[in-house]
Amino acid sequence: MKPNKTHPKAYFDTKEFGSAVTLLSQEEDCCGNFSSFKCCTRKCFCISGIVLLSLLTVASGVTLIMIFGIPQRPPVNRFCTTVQNLSGFLCDDRVTCVMPSDVCNGVQNCPSGADEDPLMCSDPPKNLPSRLIFQCGNPQFWIFIDRKCNYINDCGDCSDEIGAYADCPACGPGWWPCTSVLYKYCECIPQCLCQDGRQECFDWSDEYTCTRTACAE
Repeated sequence: MKPNKTHPKAYFDTKEFGSAVTLLSQEEDCCGNFSSFKCCTRKCFCISGIVLLSLLTVASGVTLIMIFGIPQRPPVNRFCTTVQNLSGFLCDDRVTCVMPSDVCNGVQNCPSGADEDPLMCSDPPKNLPSRLIFQCGNPQFWIFIDRKCNYINDCGDCSDEIGAYADCPACGPGWWPCTSVLYKYCECIPQCLCQDGRQECFDWSDEYTCTRTACAE
């Protein structure tokens, strides 16, 4: 008869087992406890690294913008020639050509309103195309280029009508050449003012030489 084999009795200490389970639970939940550095996991380090890298990228971009400036779009070509053969302002439709003095006058002349652009009209003449303006002899004053050589003293010092800088042609039909004693005119007066009994020319030629013509309405 074979002797009976006895098996060792399995022995579990419930107190120790419970302590082990509790420890594992604490390790699994440790990531939720931000007050303890011991509970940081690899996942937390990865997230921190990504956030830090993003901040460095943004900081680098801001630094480059401050150093090199924000790239601007190339300026739009606004040059055109009006029916009066003067420099004008070309609208976005690339067809309409607006007279310089009609730009930034509060009236929309371009179909898209480009001639009344708030940025361009906010600080004239700095933001206006250079071809549209004429700088007077007094640097504090300027006029639109189509006001130059129109026989009228728009600058106030006749620099828009007299001299090589203005480069105006001789007096045209209906105008009498003389040095005007009137502030409004410079080197030409309307012939309709001749022989009116008042001195308009410094040499009185408007009363003795000039032939009076009808004034244009």
